[in-house]
Amino acid sequence: MARLSLSDHRHNLGLNIVHEFCWGMGFAFNDVSTILPLFLTLLGAPLSVVGSIAGVFAILMAAPQLISALMARNISDIKMATVKVHLTVLPPIFLAGFVFAFFAPTGPKAWIFYYVCFIFYSLAIGLIIPIWSNFLKHVTKRNNRGTFLGISFIGNSIGGFIGGIMVKQLLASSIPFPSNFGWGFLILFVALSIGILTYFGFRVKEIDLTQKQRTIQDFIHETKTILTTNRNFRRYIYSRIFLTAQFPAIGLYAVYSRDIFHFDISEAGLLTAARLVAFGFGSIVAGRIGDKIGHKAAMTFCFTSHVFAIATALSVQSMFWVYGIFFFLGMAQGAFFPAAMSIVFDFAGEKGDNKMIMALIDTILSPFILMAIIAGGILSESVGFVILFRILGALMLAGLFTIIFLVREPHHETNFSENL
Repeated sequence: MARLSLSDHRHNLGLNIVHEFCWGMGFAFNDVSTILPLFLTLLGAPLSVVGSIAGVFAILMAAPQLISALMARNISDIKMATVKVHLTVLPPIFLAGFVFAFFAPTGPKAWIFYYVCFIFYSLAIGLIIPIWSNFLKHVTKRNNRGTFLGISFIGNSIGGFIGGIMVKQLLASSIPFPSNFGWGFLILFVALSIGILTYFGFRVKEIDLTQKQRTIQDFIHETKTILTTNRNFRRYIYSRIFLTAQFPAIGLYAVYSRDIFHFDISEAGLLTAARLVAFGFGSIVAGRIGDKIGHKAAMTFCFTSHVFAIATALSVQSMFWVYGIFFFLGMAQGAFFPAAMSIVFDFAGEKGDNKMIMALIDTILSPFILMAIIAGGILSESVGFVILFRILGALMLAGLFTIIFLVREPHHETNFSENL
């Protein structure tokens, strides 16, 4: 269709809620902030490896994004491209689930095997993001995009809450470790597969095939332009660099809390549920803030929630406080997706290449994430969790001040598409 009507937008919203519900429920069984750190710990992985999981996920997601974004620029059938690229995430999940469910390996070889599967899983997510981002541009109306994403992620949150309860029941069942986690990975495989099927029902705005094909030279020129012509964009990048301090913290919150309160491993299911309920709350709040005030304001809400999460960890006194850590973390992560995606749309403009800008941001951040997780791994074993969290909290606070005082709302200024 040449234009997307409000009715089409609402139709797509309904399907996207179903899609996000399935993926949210599935991801509860593979959660990088609760399930995977404890899974790797029980398999005997070193603390530095456990603490790296969230950061490695982010780095590997970023690794293929520029290539994927460049390839996606000349796609004519964005719906089928979105379906096909989503299929790449399924094989490593199925392999991990099948091996752990039916063969139940343990010891160093077991966690190394899972980590290899996790690497391919993360790379697949990185391939998906630029094409998925472009797909969303063609199935939503611009002025309602923040709310679309926010409401969609409520579906993710509800699915995640149900998934978290299922995780608790699975881990508390008579199925022995690590087969219980393996069955969880197989449930993840089924949930993601169902979610992918929803893409066939989306109504997609027609892509303008009269535009000239984008070359590598165009890509290099536009990248240079983006980085040199907009000081506000560079300041936004600085704020995101400070926020990379979140990654070692995310991987260690659950391990840190279990060291203090010695809770049963099945409690991770409820912590996941709490995080994902907050994820939905954060996404809808950020979506509303973004559409009403601006997406910089929504990102500020995200940064603030991360600061509250680590402050709660430093003040933890009971399991109630542990749930508070994951509630604030969930709000931050839920706010991030609609806010970060929408602020990129604002920087790019309606005619700009949002997927390339998003991929560029993630690529720039990758070495800083790597430094954060290496330093976090070293410090967690040398000075302990408390001093590490204080350092990470200070860096997050610096990021919060940067976005509040130095970054302007990008829709108030000339966007990249007008400079290219």
